Amino acid sequence: MSPELPLVVSLPSPSLFSFPPGSEPGFMTPPPPASIPSAPPFSIPEHIYQAVLDPKVPITIAAVYAVTAKLLNAYNTSTGKKPWALSKTRAFWWFVVAHNVFLAVYSAWTWWGMFGALRRSMVNPLGPEGFSGFVDSVCRLNGPGGLGNAAFFDEQSQSWQSHSSPTSLAPSRFDQGRLWNEGLAFYGWIFYLSKFYEVLDTFIILAKGKLSSTLQTYHHAGAMMCMWAGMRYMSSPIWMFVFVNSGIHAMMYTYYTVTAFNIRVPVFIKRTLTSLQITQFLVGASYAMSHSFVSYTVPVTAGAKAASAAAAAAATAAPAAATIADNIKTFVSEAATRAMSAAEGAPSAAAALDQATTSYTTVPCITTSGATFAVWLNVLYLAPLTYLFMSFFVESYLRRSNAESKKKGKSGKATKGRRLSNVNVDVTLAEKAGWEAAKNVEREVYGEGKQ
Repeated sequence: MSPELPLVVSLPSPSLFSFPPGSEPGFMTPPPPASIPSAPPFSIPEHIYQAVLDPKVPITIAAVYAVTAKLLNAYNTSTGKKPWALSKTRAFWWFVVAHNVFLAVYSAWTWWGMFGALRRSMVNPLGPEGFSGFVDSVCRLNGPGGLGNAAFFDEQSQSWQSHSSPTSLAPSRFDQGRLWNEGLAFYGWIFYLSKFYEVLDTFIILAKGKLSSTLQTYHHAGAMMCMWAGMRYMSSPIWMFVFVNSGIHAMMYTYYTVTAFNIRVPVFIKRTLTSLQITQFLVGASYAMSHSFVSYTVPVTAGAKAASAAAAAAATAAPAAATIADNIKTFVSEAATRAMSAAEGAPSAAAALDQATTSYTTVPCITTSGATFAVWLNVLYLAPLTYLFMSFFVESYLRRSNAESKKKGKSGKATKGRRLSNVNVDVTLAEKAGWEAAKNVEREVYGEGKQ
């Protein structure tokens, strides 16, 4: 158990801001089914998992989507925004319903899967490992669970390292207790693919003769790139994107499904949903950015770094598992590799353990340029959305404030005959302005007419 020291907030190392980011470490595929208690329900072929995380995939799809949306906008403008004949058919209506139902169910499934992953890997800040243990479970995605046991990649030595015992090895697909193996590698990858499918939202809007805003195109294309970067570089903040966004989408597409049947939805539900949609933009950027500035305390065992580097070299030479048929063989092979490594280094390890002393050190949350790139790509992606919300808010607030001043000037009293304090009036105006700004941003980002 580490001493309870406060988090350290400092500027990140300039070496982490290199572009293009380092190609190492590579990402790990999810654990095969039945290999560990929390293994995913089905296997994803490794060659497919790796192929879609090639940067050319999201860049190409995003470019094709943006160009197509632009061309169809021009077509709708040329026809006077007349709905397509297809959109008036019963088949199209059923397609829209099926599309919304599918995304609602899929998003709920992803949220539930990520909830289980977070429950298994997130450490209680009030537990024996304290707040450092909680931050460690958020920042470190790979390796065994427990404060200081994580495997992290050191770009200077180009090797996986650990602060734990001298026998620690590089991360394995069979390690338990960290967010990547516990579900993020599986649910996050599929969620990344869902961003390609979600562009059908734009198709539905265009088919109804409406125009797709530039911000909506930016939103969909940017989400593809942010999810790609987060998964490719195993960047720790990406879990929030998957967890929060899937939860909001589950409610959002349920709302679209209900309204497709002309069922009236209470206003407070719509307000809540809109507020959640905008809050994820405002909070997401701040949360992601904080990872670059936070450091925390972990216990360090003497000699652990050198032993971890040697183990990483041995693990690099080991072949990776590729198919379901090789799952059991791979598990046995990795177990044998660890046993052989421990046996070969037994004398030196024993000597090191005899002299070992545990100390404490402060480590940064983010340790690779790839993870840093993913964090700040997300921040840059969300910046225009945040700016747009603030612009709408200021515009609405000033308009409402001027209108309120004119009413007071004419009547000599507050609206509805009540004499409200200036503070109460300001709070009310701010609330209304925030709601109006959220609605405007939602309309720009998600478009109209999907239901």
